[in-house]
Amino acid sequence: MGAGNRYVVVTKQDCPTCRLIEPALAELASRSSLKVLNQDGPDFPVLAAAEVVDDHELDGSWELNVEIVPTLVCYQGEQEIGRTEGWERAAWRQLTGFDDLGEALPAFRPGCGSLTQDPGIAVRLEARHGGGRLTARRLTLASLEDAIEACYERGWSDGLPVVPPTPERVLTMLSGTERDPGEILGDVPPDLVPVSVEKVAINAVMAGCRPEYLPVVIAAVEAALDEPFCMHGLLATTYFSGPMVVVSGPMARRIGMNAKGNALGQGNRANATIGRALQLVIRNVGGGRPGGVDRATLGNPGKYTFCFAEDEDAAWTSLSEDRGFAREQTTVTLFAADGVQGIVDQKAREPEPLCRSFAAGLRVVSHPKMVQAADAFLVISPEHARVFHDAGWSKQQVTERLHELLLIDGSELVAGAGGMAEGLPAKLGDRSFRKFRKGGLTLVRAGGGAGMFSAIIGGWGASGEIGSSPVTKEVRS
Repeated sequence: MGAGNRYVVVTKQDCPTCRLIEPALAELASRSSLKVLNQDGPDFPVLAAAEVVDDHELDGSWELNVEIVPTLVCYQGEQEIGRTEGWERAAWRQLTGFDDLGEALPAFRPGCGSLTQDPGIAVRLEARHGGGRLTARRLTLASLEDAIEACYERGWSDGLPVVPPTPERVLTMLSGTERDPGEILGDVPPDLVPVSVEKVAINAVMAGCRPEYLPVVIAAVEAALDEPFCMHGLLATTYFSGPMVVVSGPMARRIGMNAKGNALGQGNRANATIGRALQLVIRNVGGGRPGGVDRATLGNPGKYTFCFAEDEDAAWTSLSEDRGFAREQTTVTLFAADGVQGIVDQKAREPEPLCRSFAAGLRVVSHPKMVQAADAFLVISPEHARVFHDAGWSKQQVTERLHELLLIDGSELVAGAGGMAEGLPAKLGDRSFRKFRKGGLTLVRAGGGAGMFSAIIGGWGASGEIGSSPVTKEVRS
């Protein structure tokens, strides 16, 4: 320590402790090499014997990783050999070797927060200095180019405006997960392009997500890339379907997802943007665009976004539990979903008539004469669920009764029956068929507390061999 070393001090004029130690800085400058980086302008401190640098852009402070001002850093040659924060006379004397430094000053004063720690500044600096963990290709827009219009022109939009994914926004988004931005989650169809956590974060920014949503988006992408979900087939089919995301568990509540009134509709940021982020990943990373590989005849509005949370009820098992996870785990279940088909029954007060109403509605999924051709979700509203709860019926009991009611005589299903050309071969008319395969009907509770309305959501394909199977993934931080 001492005169043979060189010193760097980071200050800001707005800090009372920095102003207090100005005489000590003058003492140190008169005895050794001193450089001062001041964060809030060129006018402080006034030191004749030291190099004072205006660091209002905070580049020097960022490079030094300063969190508190004043910070004293001691160098031996080019190597840092020690530092101290705030003003503690004994620590400054020990680091510099000058036993009389700051004799007229108080023994101790705490420092202030570095401007690099102000909201939004750290991420801006990280982005400016190479983005740290970011590896994605960067595009530079012309000075007069509108960023939102540029996203449209480059084909990154689903038809609605997207949030331009600046490095600062992507880094902020990545703060929502502990996973490595470079981690590859799999290959996104149809182009089978590897997708990293960073690429998911970029699309989550464009979708309008908050950082705390990112783990859910990542889990949804992982589910979509699972072979049984058959994302490539879902894109290529001329059918209506697109991915539906159902989130179950404590994280859904923590990030403010909607499981209650208008759960399948608009108005909740988490619901809207999580589902949209998944769709943008498929589009922007995998190349799944309408008119290209996406060959839907009509599609459905849920292909913008279709995402909601389960309204978990202690009386019934949760979807997480139904899918083999613990109730305490947060999961994402992906389903190749059509649009919403409403079921109205405002008179049933016992389970049996309500089950019969549900079964009648479920019978027409895909077509009244198609069996085991598609899976379905039955979203049961709280008022309808109360009918079952009051009678002590479990979710399993309701599911089993629906399957029983949906055992259909083949004579009703053969081609020509009911005057409809659609149907099974005539030779199968003496058999009975279940409408849904085993495991093909899923019950989940959601919706507002008023209204005896539930919803049927049909799907595409009854198995991974000819279509899509629901896939559930745990959400990891």
